[in-house]
Amino acid sequence: MLSIARRTAAGAAILLIMPLVVWSSGWMWHPDQNATWLKSLYWVTETVTQPWGIITHVLLFAWFLWCLRFRLRPAIMLFAILGGAILVGQGVKSWVKEHVQEPRPFVVWLEKTHHVPVDEFYNLKRRDRGMLVKEQLSEQQDIPVFLRKHWQKETGFAFPSGHTMFAASWALLGVGLLWPRRRTITLAVLLVWATGVMGSRLLLGMHWPRDLVVATLISWALVTFATWLAERLCGPLTPPPEEKQEIAERDQTGT
Repeated sequence: MLSIARRTAAGAAILLIMPLVVWSSGWMWHPDQNATWLKSLYWVTETVTQPWGIITHVLLFAWFLWCLRFRLRPAIMLFAILGGAILVGQGVKSWVKEHVQEPRPFVVWLEKTHHVPVDEFYNLKRRDRGMLVKEQLSEQQDIPVFLRKHWQKETGFAFPSGHTMFAASWALLGVGLLWPRRRTITLAVLLVWATGVMGSRLLLGMHWPRDLVVATLISWALVTFATWLAERLCGPLTPPPEEKQEIAERDQTGT
């Protein structure tokens, strides 16, 4: 358990670098961003947004399964554990959001620029909030259409970030499960992708840096337990002897 906690903590520390730097710098979000840059970030965020998030989940699980090479029974068990870790994280996120009720940055901006009180906004039903955003920004040509539609859809509370929890959980699951297999390229891609998702949530006006920090810490706790459970129920995470030669060759070629 201690070795698992250490490596997932190292992964979490990497993910926390960006939001902590942004938080400590005092950076404040504003919608005046390059539209092309924002569109790229929007597509990064979409890899976690439904229905694309389901596809991402299935693809990542398939890749993890291939890397770990578990048999059918432990593979099914692993699928349940990974799916459970993601679902529990999203459940915790929803519970905290409803109790903390922190407004999103773009909602605070609406209050300052369009005189839409935050309290009144969140007293509306979700559908009505989306309609209000659409009405208020119908003439706001400096806000890209895709971003306006994204705001219309994402009218819930901010703290913590559900998108961050999804991406960070998968990245940390990679650190927990695949590091013993030395899947360094996979880990690098997962950590960069998760950091990109986190950055997209900031620049699209959906979250504050603290939302990302807390979401990452919650993900770390859940993933550490899930990885320990996977090792207990699905078998050792260290590679069997027949894989060690393959791993040695992969380390030498850098693939």
